[in-house]
Amino acid sequence: MLTVSRDQAIGALMVVASVIVIVAYLWLLFFPFAPGVDMIVLKLTGAVAIIGVFGILAWIGYTLATTPPPKPIEEIEKEIEEELKKLEQEEQKDSGTETQPAPTPQ
Repeated sequence: MLTVSRDQAIGALMVVASVIVIVAYLWLLFFPFAPGVDMIVLKLTGAVAIIGVFGILAWIGYTLATTPPPKPIEEIEKEIEEELKKLEQEEQKDSGTETQPAPTPQ
């Protein structure tokens, strides 16, 4: 007996459904059952393509427009230096030795 996982079954159904849609699309496009059906199919195809492409473009634009800009690198470097100084001071307190702090790069 052939054992098929759920993912494989869904994949097979997707292949079958895709082939059916392709055949139906081509049939309606080249052998329409009524006059004008081929133009409706072409118009729907164009509309779906335009809506899909420009919908994704609009989503990207919205995301760019509403996302706050990242911090400048200089600001991040200052925060890291401050954290390192705090850690060094804590280590000095814990060890009980007084050493001079390391010079900071300029």
